[in-house]
Amino acid sequence: MALTALDRKLIAWSATFVISQVNIARLLGPVARRVWEVQTATSARAYRDILDKMDEVETARYKSHYYPDFVHPFVYAVALRTGARRLAELTPLSPTTQTVLAVAPVISAAGDYAENVVGLHLLSNRDHITDAAVRATTAVSVTKWVLALCTLSYLSQGFVRVWARKLQG
Repeated sequence: MALTALDRKLIAWSATFVISQVNIARLLGPVARRVWEVQTATSARAYRDILDKMDEVETARYKSHYYPDFVHPFVYAVALRTGARRLAELTPLSPTTQTVLAVAPVISAAGDYAENVVGLHLLSNRDHITDAAVRATTAVSVTKWVLALCTLSYLSQGFVRVWARKLQG
């Protein structure tokens, strides 16, 4: 079976996502575990404690990940939306499902951008770390993750079903 233009686009954006994610992980190195901790902090005290655990080198590594992470949300949103369009070509999806699969990655990416701006600001302005700011940022972070991972899960199971049908007959 020949690849369609949309297949090629999906492969290219998916590969770009993987490269972007690997680059961010490379920049973070051993500080990568702090990302999840920061994104799920529930208070100003907890947030400051996480940042205080990092020395100058670790803080610099952590800060460095934000810059490529201003491109990353666009990349994953396009990859997910492209996957949704391709899945819709291969199997019937309701208009509501198609809308959710088109909108969820955009909302996720927008949240990621907001989270990055706030995170970078708070990293340099620790006196601005408040319970309200941390809780709002955590809510955005968790929502971002849920939207992106649920979209990816839906697409994955959809493609598996399509491939299973093709193998059966």
